[in-house]
Amino acid sequence: MTGIISRRRAGISLAALAAAAAIAAAPGCRDRESSGDPVSAGAPSDVKQLKKEMTAMRASLAKMAPAKAYIVVDTHSNRIYLRTADKIMLDAKCSTGSGGEYVDEASGRHWIFETPHGIFKINSKIKSPWWRKPDWAFLEEGETIPKDEKERYDPEMMGDYAMGFGNGYFIHGTIYERLLGINVTHGCVRVGSEDLKVIFDAVPNGTAVFIF
Repeated sequence: MTGIISRRRAGISLAALAAAAAIAAAPGCRDRESSGDPVSAGAPSDVKQLKKEMTAMRASLAKMAPAKAYIVVDTHSNRIYLRTADKIMLDAKCSTGSGGEYVDEASGRHWIFETPHGIFKINSKIKSPWWRKPDWAFLEEGETIPKDEKERYDPEMMGDYAMGFGNGYFIHGTIYERLLGINVTHGCVRVGSEDLKVIFDAVPNGTAVFIF
């Protein structure tokens, strides 16, 4: 899917960052370097190489950081953040994918309801959005899939605003605000009406969205 990085790639990046941070914060690292204590044979050149690699890593990470406000979604704690590199502008509850699966026994089709992880960009902004109900929405309720396209549209489910970030996924409002903070969605990110308006008004198309 466009704009999505694999979990393996994301894991490698996070692991490298964590390792670098751990090395930098390890007790005694600086003391050993300054005192000249022999850590192992050839340690001075190793230390210099490590410092060089860490400097290059920091420079690379700095280039990756968005210069403007961006969105972060934590699917584990169900929090959404609007922030800049050095300031959190909004910290709010949200709801993300349940991780559940639905299988239609008649057709054999199945759906997994997860919020995708990766780096995305806001590619559409819609006021007063209408939700086009997919097939699974009818099948889950034991209803027949309609032949009339007009019967698929719901003007209330997505709230007042929606922001698309690719492949049919949106950050949008909800009529189920009591469920915010819980993994209950079919993949989209639901946000309370007041918090959603703050985000919608603050970000233009092209805004980076980080989901983990």
